[in-house]
Parts: sequence; C-alpha cells; structure tokens
Amino acid sequence: MTATPDLGAPRLASPDLLRSTFRRHAAGVAVITARGAGGPVGFTATSLTSVSAEPPLVSFGIGTGGSSWPAIAEADHVGVHILGEHQGELAATFARSGADRFGARTAWREGPEGVPLLDGVLAWLVCRIVGRVPAGDHRIVLAEVALGDPTGTGRPLLYHQGRFTALRD
Repeated sequence: MTATPDLGAPRLASPDLLRSTFRRHAAGVAVITARGAGGPVGFTATSLTSVSAEPPLVSFGIGTGGSSWPAIAEADHVGVHILGEHQGELAATFARSGADRFGARTAWREGPEGVPLLDGVLAWLVCRIVGRVPAGDHRIVLAEVALGDPTGTGRPLLYHQGRFTALRD
C-alpha cells in the first residue's frame, strides 16, 4: 500500500484560500509605472511574468479597483522595474493605498514615451501595451518590451508570507 501525503483538511475555493496559498509562494517584486492624465501613477506587482522571447512580451495583473487602473487602462506604455533587496520601503510605498508614490522620497525621472522610471532598480523596461485581458476583478496586461536596462547591481527583493524579504544564502 502506498502512503499518501498528509493533505490536511481541504477548503473550498475562496479569496482567503487563494491569498493564504500564495503567501507561501515567494515572488519577485516589481513596480509598474505609467503616465496618467493627472501625473505619474504606479503600483507594486508580484504578478510580473515573462511571456515570450520572440517577440519579447511580459504580463502583469492589476486590480480594476486600484487607483492606478484608470491610467493603465488608457496608457500606451508602461515602465516595469525589478526592485532590489534594498528597496523594501519603495515597494511598500507603491503598495500602500493613498501613499504619495512619486513624492520627494521617490527618486525618478521621465523616461522614453513619457514613462516614469525609478532610480536605483536592478533592471527596468519600457513596454508598449498590446492587450488587456479581463480576469475576475483584475486585468492581465500584456506588454511588448521596447527598451530597457538590466545592469543594476544587487540582489532581488522578494515577497513572502505577507512581507518583503531578501534571498538567503
């Protein structure tokens, strides 16, 4: 007889089940930025994914109830920033509702296509949005890479168990 793993007590699908499960999944941390009608917008994303090498495509999820969604819904281009382990405070700022994300504490500049680019990141891309796919209370945004810089130094910032953390050796 084959032993079965201890699966615990299964729970029915719910938002809490999904959140509890993905707290156990370590994810890289990115900030997505765009130029909005009222100025720059941005948000922290752990859903960034490489989709295709040819053409170079990425995707990320964004909640339609979030403050950045109206700008992302209309934007032609976005900035994608891979954060380093030294940028936990920056990640928290872009994740916090009502925060002054582009205030004096955030070092940034206007980049190509008017996209806000954050300073000091491990890597950044400017991408042209090619699709917005409805997915529940979110949209999956598909974006084609136009240009970028992968030469920042340091180690990546991670999100795990509801907090920002770093790799351990």
